[in-house]
Amino acid sequence: MPAYESVIGLEVHAQLKTRTKAFCGCPTAFGAPPNSQTCPVCLGLPGSLPVLNRRAVELAVRGALALDCSVRPHSSFARKNYFYPDLPKGYQITQYAEPLATGGGVTIEVAGQPRRVGLVRLHLEEDAGKSIQDGMPDSDRHTYVDLNRAGVPLVEIVSEPEVGSPEEAYLFLERLRSVLLYVDVCDGTMEEGSLRCDANVSVRPSGAAALGTRTELKNLNSFRNVQRALHYEIARQVELLASGGSVARQTVLWDAAAGVTRPMRGKEQEQDYRYFPEPDLPPLVLDPAWIEQIRGGLPELPAERKLRLAAKHGLASDEAHRLSLEPRLADYFEQVAERCGNARTAANFVLNDLPRECPGRRATDPLSPPAEQLAELIRLVDAGTISIGVARRELFGELCRGGGPPRELVARRGLEQLGDEAELRSLVRRVVAEHPAQVAQYRAGKQGLFGFLVGQAMRASDGKADPRKLNDLLRQELG
Repeated sequence: MPAYESVIGLEVHAQLKTRTKAFCGCPTAFGAPPNSQTCPVCLGLPGSLPVLNRRAVELAVRGALALDCSVRPHSSFARKNYFYPDLPKGYQITQYAEPLATGGGVTIEVAGQPRRVGLVRLHLEEDAGKSIQDGMPDSDRHTYVDLNRAGVPLVEIVSEPEVGSPEEAYLFLERLRSVLLYVDVCDGTMEEGSLRCDANVSVRPSGAAALGTRTELKNLNSFRNVQRALHYEIARQVELLASGGSVARQTVLWDAAAGVTRPMRGKEQEQDYRYFPEPDLPPLVLDPAWIEQIRGGLPELPAERKLRLAAKHGLASDEAHRLSLEPRLADYFEQVAERCGNARTAANFVLNDLPRECPGRRATDPLSPPAEQLAELIRLVDAGTISIGVARRELFGELCRGGGPPRELVARRGLEQLGDEAELRSLVRRVVAEHPAQVAQYRAGKQGLFGFLVGQAMRASDGKADPRKLNDLLRQELG
């Protein structure tokens, strides 16, 4: 409703790519048997003491610098106290009064214009375990707890309340994930819980300065669900205010199946967590020279790569953006483009055909077919050996499944493009003879039927006819 505007702040938890946990030597591998990756430290048993993982600190600093944050040479840890079955210590080690980094931002593109969403902070903390409330034989009566994830190192990245719409929230998360992938800080796999997001949202009269009462959205397991949940929650709050009601400050869960939010609990205040300094960990003091060394090792970031891809390969802004979101995808595209010399066709295959043949592909999954095979396929198209339709419909999927070198596949399956003029002319004459009504209508002025006749000719050639020659000969035959 135009009378109201939404204000959104995002809290993102990104699991750091370490082999061991934040304060102990337990592994962080996903998919291990429940409760098999625990020890007295991550279980919080009496007498156990935490030891900070240096690699986690390095990755956190790397992520902070890539997001243009100010890394503080001096930070400290605190205990965040709350009680939940999957938090065995009864508190979470995190950073509070003195976070690792502050400031920074994520630049998104809204209506073709860049817009920077500021960050409040980036800090280190440990993950809790996982409560399993469905999928077990007695889930109607019991909750199971898997503590493998307890103690896994995270960074929490908190945005300013500067996101104006669910669509902007999606763009923010997409770009943030991309930056973390480029600097190899997090694998970005939401399905495995290594990237999670909570959203704080409120609405207020348009143009008002004061923020409205906010709710916190949880259980958001994909960027699309973040967008869907925000749309629903904004509409719910607007309806409440427009009817004279008020919004309760609470945490709500997103029910993706029903498409609604459901109240979970009253929203905690900071004082409810009873933060106090972590007595078992000294302050974290970083050498400024070490911070600068990490800064010097940062790779090309996605915004820079987008500009370079567009300039070097003549891509549209949207194409360059989509290719630049994942470093492995951008690397793959550039390898194909350099080997085949046709960046435009390479981009079409990578952006359109690859998602079709590999639905649900994750950023960590290997890319197939090998870049050299896709480049060879494109070279066969450019040489006129096969048509682009045959390459996309008949061969690309087989290459993705390891079908072998493209040239051998073409020869084995007899897919060479039909380019002989005499054969094509004979085929065109047969199609014209078999469709007299459509030919008469075309000659009477219904130009749209030309596409129908081309389709019939291509079908008659099993899709192997050279489309340019076929079009020319058909026009000649139709006069």
